[in-house]
Amino acid sequence: MTRQHLALEIDWFFQHVDWLHLVSVPIFTGVVGWLINWTGLIMLFSPVRFHGIRVPGMRQFSRVLPRKIQEVPGILQGGIGWQGIVPARAAKMGSIAVDKAIAKLGTPKEFYQQLEPDQIAEHIVSVFEPEMPQMIEDIMRREHPSLWRDLPPRARRAVIARVQSQLPGVVRTVTGEIGEHIDQLLDPKIMVINHFQKNPALVVRIFRDFGQRELNLMVAFGFVFGFALGVPVAVVDHWFGQWWLLPVLGVVVGWATNALGMWLIFEPPEPRRILGIKVHGLFLRRQDQAAEVYARIIADDVITLENIGDFLLDGPCGDRTRQMLAEAMRPAIDGAAGPVRGAVRVAVGSRRFDSIRDAVALEAVDRTIEPFKDPEFSRRQADKINALIATRTKELPPRDFVEMMRAAIKEDEWMLYAHGAVMGFGGGLLHLAIFGVGGAV
Repeated sequence: MTRQHLALEIDWFFQHVDWLHLVSVPIFTGVVGWLINWTGLIMLFSPVRFHGIRVPGMRQFSRVLPRKIQEVPGILQGGIGWQGIVPARAAKMGSIAVDKAIAKLGTPKEFYQQLEPDQIAEHIVSVFEPEMPQMIEDIMRREHPSLWRDLPPRARRAVIARVQSQLPGVVRTVTGEIGEHIDQLLDPKIMVINHFQKNPALVVRIFRDFGQRELNLMVAFGFVFGFALGVPVAVVDHWFGQWWLLPVLGVVVGWATNALGMWLIFEPPEPRRILGIKVHGLFLRRQDQAAEVYARIIADDVITLENIGDFLLDGPCGDRTRQMLAEAMRPAIDGAAGPVRGAVRVAVGSRRFDSIRDAVALEAVDRTIEPFKDPEFSRRQADKINALIATRTKELPPRDFVEMMRAAIKEDEWMLYAHGAVMGFGGGLLHLAIFGVGGAV
């Protein structure tokens, strides 16, 4: 095209332009872009629990649908409805959080050592000691009522006092055994996945507590991106003047607006210069601050002494924990019988003596782990876990930090982009209905 011909084209464009129609296009796409990112955030986080109707057979039917369709919240739950993408993927995020970050932050033994087992032992003794007399009374009445009944009160008190004197040693044996075998007894991945699955609101909180500012900025940039993309759309619409252009280009604008919004938050993970401008993912710019928030949430709600106690006794290895600790306690309980152990064994019989000893050991296991579940003590210990996680999270390579936060939703981002495309198409139809077909006047 010659320079003269180009000048004529530009002159024709400005002489025949419908300025109201032309200017309204980028304003319209800007507003639609803002709405796309605003509603996209709602789709990401709300509702925390599935809202809709369960449809019998839907879960089975969904297995024949394409993989992407199967993962749509609602169909994923076997019904028609919606659950926020992030809470719907709570278990997945828990798994990725362990693989990408928590497993690199420390081993179960490191986490346990941070909780200072000696302090745990002291706390267990202080909680357990007042309950010891009643526990021994209950066990003896249950296992050998006649023997306990025939013992003089002074002898009963002596037995209880001797067992209590052994308690600190027994408890230290328990906490030492836990520390020695914690890598086999505690699976952080299962613990985190189960906790996130039961508490999907916690996953939403992780994003919102340290990323609300960036999320709000993404919504605001929805208008900027939409407006900027709307300028060439307005030119093309005026130049060709076809009724289908705005709805079709609206699809492109809607898709691109959401994609740019996600890119703005997570990419690039490390500072880069593009056309001389320094760019850096919004979340990554505040990794140190984000690490503090993330560490506090994990330490207060996930890897807590209370949750560790629950997992040790009630998790997949609960039976193994009980058996291991009971075996560790038996020598200490034998020692509590002192020099009369042989006489007692003869008096009650070896089998009865062993059953009494095993009953004391098994009951003591539950009682010694129970103080792990003390919420107040767990909160005090959380500061130590918080310090470890915060330090290690700050040291994570930026790419790992991004993966930890984004991987849970990355496979589902297409839903956000499709949502943007649908809204862009609707925006184009609405503009067409209000302003008519563009083109030369």
